[in-house]
Amino acid sequence: MMNVSLYLDVDGVICPFGATGTTDWGSRWQISDAGLLEVAYAGELVESLNTLSIRPGLRCVWLTSWEEMAPDYLCLGGGESWWKLRALQRDIEASAPDRAVWIDDQLDYEAEARAWASIIGTRLLLISPHPRRGLSRAELDAVRAFL
Repeated sequence: MMNVSLYLDVDGVICPFGATGTTDWGSRWQISDAGLLEVAYAGELVESLNTLSIRPGLRCVWLTSWEEMAPDYLCLGGGESWWKLRALQRDIEASAPDRAVWIDDQLDYEAEARAWASIIGTRLLLISPHPRRGLSRAELDAVRAFL
């Protein structure tokens, strides 16, 4: 049985900033009231992530500033150092997954995170979706292939 952790951001990944037109999935953006604001998302992406989340041996971890609001409103059951990198490192040390996937639209801009990931090597897959598009079908396919 696999032992893989999937670390998932919300803004710019599931909910793109300023979403317009159609989704990468070919459908219209769905709008939902997330308590504080309206968010846009691709319904097919949410369905696909929900399906992915029930895979045996896959542990899904929210790594987002949404904190406890993420599971309530969404799918799935700066500074000297980036807080998300430190949180992920602590969780990986505690949970010891064989492999991990980290999806966050900021990864392309976080040199320290990319450098750390290069040390981990092929046991860690980084996906950095474009923040105005969100996680694409091809990027989710890469996650599935990694699993």
